[in-house]
Amino acid sequence: MEKLRFKESGVALYTILRREIVRFFRIWSQTLLPPIITMCLYFIIFGNLIGPRIGSMAGYSYIEYIVPGLIMMSVITNAYANVVASFFGSKFQRSLEEMLVSPVSNTIIIWGYVLGGVARGVIVGVLVMMVSLFFTDLKLQHISIIIVVGILTAILFSLAGLLNGIFAKKFDDINIVPTFILTPLTYLGGVFYSITLLSPFWQKISYANPVFYMVNAFRYGMLGYSDVDIVTAIMVIVGFIVVLYGLSVWLMNRGVGIRS
Repeated sequence: MEKLRFKESGVALYTILRREIVRFFRIWSQTLLPPIITMCLYFIIFGNLIGPRIGSMAGYSYIEYIVPGLIMMSVITNAYANVVASFFGSKFQRSLEEMLVSPVSNTIIIWGYVLGGVARGVIVGVLVMMVSLFFTDLKLQHISIIIVVGILTAILFSLAGLLNGIFAKKFDDINIVPTFILTPLTYLGGVFYSITLLSPFWQKISYANPVFYMVNAFRYGMLGYSDVDIVTAIMVIVGFIVVLYGLSVWLMNRGVGIRS
């Protein structure tokens, strides 16, 4: 009986994940192409045009310094956008209700959407990394850390997108968090600068920004440099994942934003 349930859960998880991957590949011109074009503009404007005027940053050329942050930015925004749009779309079309009345557990539903977001975030991150080769030579110091931090970051913001989708009541609601919370956190997360350039007050403020730890951990994996201890950064990311996952399961079990 347990083996049967495990097999059924595996089939359900695979089905949801496959649907998510097929969905964003079907509309690749809206999901995969725009972030690549956007990051190319960042590389050209900040890396090639403004970068030489700024000079080096922490002993690296400016474009080398910002590449890890730009890759993380693409992972964050795409993992988040994929889950919030897909989950709310399922709510709006009432196809989510069909999954809720099926024998599929809420945890399987959550992980199906989350892994779909992880897939899109990681794929876009890899594509942006490949594009960056046209602008600078990548230095991959710790590949294992790059993989771990990239996947953990995608999981975290996929869960954040799921929470946004749970609470959203109309399509306009799925843009509020990215506009007023996600974008400021990303731009103030050390993507374009080192924390050492800030005053002591703003340095302390930066330590409260979770994106700061993700960007620096990923930068450590690529360049071997970070403004924060790498173990601390990974622990912070894992801590946020645990909190958001627990909250997602609790809200799904209670039917918040789903059941009328």
